[in-house]
Amino acid sequence: MNQPVLSIRDLSVAFRTNGSDVTAVNGVSLDVPQGHTVAVVGESGSGKSTTAAAVNRLLPANGRITSGQVLFKGEDLADLSERRMRAIRGAGIGLVPQDPMSNLNPLLRVGDQVAEALEVHDRAHGRTAHARAVELLDSVGIPDAERRARQYPHEFSGGMRQRVLIAMGLACEPSLLIADEPTSALDVTLQRRILDQLDTLTTNLGTSVLLITHDLALAAERADTVAVMYHGEIVESGGAQDILADPQHEYTRRLLAAAPSLTSATTVAGPLEPEARPDATDLITVDKLTKRFPIRASGSSSEFTAVDEVGFTIPRGHTVSIVGESGSGKSTTANLILGLEKPSSGSIAFEGADITTMNQKETFALRRRVQPVFQNPYASLDPRYTVEQSIAEPLRVHRVGDKKSRHDTVVKLLDQVALPSTMAERLPHELSGGQRQRVAIARAIALSPDLVVLDEAVSALDVLVQAQILELLSELQRELGLSYLFISHDLAVVRLISHAVHVMRDGRIVESGTPQAIFANPQDDYTRELLAAIPGAGLAT
Repeated sequence: MNQPVLSIRDLSVAFRTNGSDVTAVNGVSLDVPQGHTVAVVGESGSGKSTTAAAVNRLLPANGRITSGQVLFKGEDLADLSERRMRAIRGAGIGLVPQDPMSNLNPLLRVGDQVAEALEVHDRAHGRTAHARAVELLDSVGIPDAERRARQYPHEFSGGMRQRVLIAMGLACEPSLLIADEPTSALDVTLQRRILDQLDTLTTNLGTSVLLITHDLALAAERADTVAVMYHGEIVESGGAQDILADPQHEYTRRLLAAAPSLTSATTVAGPLEPEARPDATDLITVDKLTKRFPIRASGSSSEFTAVDEVGFTIPRGHTVSIVGESGSGKSTTANLILGLEKPSSGSIAFEGADITTMNQKETFALRRRVQPVFQNPYASLDPRYTVEQSIAEPLRVHRVGDKKSRHDTVVKLLDQVALPSTMAERLPHELSGGQRQRVAIARAIALSPDLVVLDEAVSALDVLVQAQILELLSELQRELGLSYLFISHDLAVVRLISHAVHVMRDGRIVESGTPQAIFANPQDDYTRELLAAIPGAGLAT
């Protein structure tokens, strides 16, 4: 049998924190054979990304390999000099990291950054390197690659930036590619296109892939072998289909149960099934809502229509979802309802009053009744504020209560979102992503609003935390009678929590209905495309 491209043997990694070592990876062993894709799956903090970082010797300053071997083509990377490792990184082991904005230099043109990967490893220089960079950008599906190579990262969409990282990772035709959550922030159709391209490119090059993901459905669909990590250890590994059909470890079963795309239609009627209220009155009525943005380029100007005559209602106590891929207009619609953007035409009625014509005082009063929860809990909380200060902020702004009553309210809200009162004095960096999102939800309901607008509020979370947040939202709706506008690119999640679903494409609603009807009998080709793109949809039982 051929030697694996990568062989990890009894790997342990520790981080030095407050004078003592904390073990993050404990005795991990796995092989990545030539031309195969091996997926490491687990929730945040399971140790999967730390394992990947240890392979590339890119651990943080306080991290170190404490024992074990990382054999790349028989060479133990743990024992190599930094100079030798620099030669292997990029040339022998490619990397596609998760966040394209923090991994691309905003000051350098995209083509120059791809060419740099070639020049550093002496594969090409000057015009030859630039020409090859253009070829690579074209190969990962970037249209008009010659022109786009001269642009900067901020001129690219998230999906395009991720393609650039794939081009850089494969530039030197490495034997092994480490893809660390390469598409977790992308909508499902774009995710599928990018992963299809990655599969094609790695197959053509004979590249082995170590795929790091929190999505078991994605791993099962894309990998030959799946290794499940929990608390720094691999608790189960095997063929993807075997893991899905007969999971042996309790943690694997929990991951399967929490994956919306693997939840069969017969199990949707579980604790998240929203209770319809046929006599509910409409809280929000949107009519012919349109938003156009001016575009100025080369001395000329034009307009881009982001939202095009959209109409729908949100009944009291109901969850109405808008689903679509990036650029469909769903987030702009949410911003219009929140009053963060002014519509070009159309109306948004809140209990019959048009919010687009309200004065400043009326708008301020409305904000007590309409609150947002955004996608990124890292960015939506002030890093200088404690949890208590963040949750109490809307109470202070709207002059609700005194200091003691606000403290009591914060304690009650923490209990409502299933966080201990001891969290009140912590800062955001001391919390996990799921805990931060719970704090954001507590802040959103602090003023007892009628409507909460959730813009991709669970898309950045791993499936177990995502399931907990969705359950929390359902409980709060039942207890408090909240109405939700739920913005998402993920129909699998939308199916679990919605009373009504509107599918948006190019600024227009192309299909509306109950989640059951849309899943069972989608009418529009675009809806069918979204459903087909859900990772693991074809694997669900």
